[in-house]
Amino acid sequence: MIVFDLACAGGHVFEAWFGSGADYETQQARGLVSCPICGVVEVRKAAMAPGVPAKGNRADTCSAGPRPRRSPPAPAEVKAALAALARAQVEALAGSEHVGRRFADEARAIHAGEARERPIHGEATLAEARALVEEGLPVAPLPLPSLPPDTTH
Repeated sequence: MIVFDLACAGGHVFEAWFGSGADYETQQARGLVSCPICGVVEVRKAAMAPGVPAKGNRADTCSAGPRPRRSPPAPAEVKAALAALARAQVEALAGSEHVGRRFADEARAIHAGEARERPIHGEATLAEARALVEEGLPVAPLPLPSLPPDTTH
């Protein structure tokens, strides 16, 4: 597995994992790579700091003392963790209504008692999400992108 820092045309920077650099290129060329924040498919690789390990003769310490060195997770472990996260998200969205781009308006209407109370999910811009939180609405981002129910892939 390889992780890339990506940036969308909207200026959002995010991480994405791929099986290889070629996998990224193929998915990006097919329009399958999109920003998890705004959904834009105009995505490019962002500048990344290289992962340079510490010198072997230096202790890895923190305020609590030396920490044991851990190997990065194996690709199969990462894949299993992502699959478990995807299953948990599907279970969390079971019974939730997808309201698409109307999410912010629908969440406000439910909060104000102007719409039937029910679990919903959908799309919101970063500014809309921040405004909902500032208004005291109980909202949270999904850890993984979610396709509308009428979408097939």
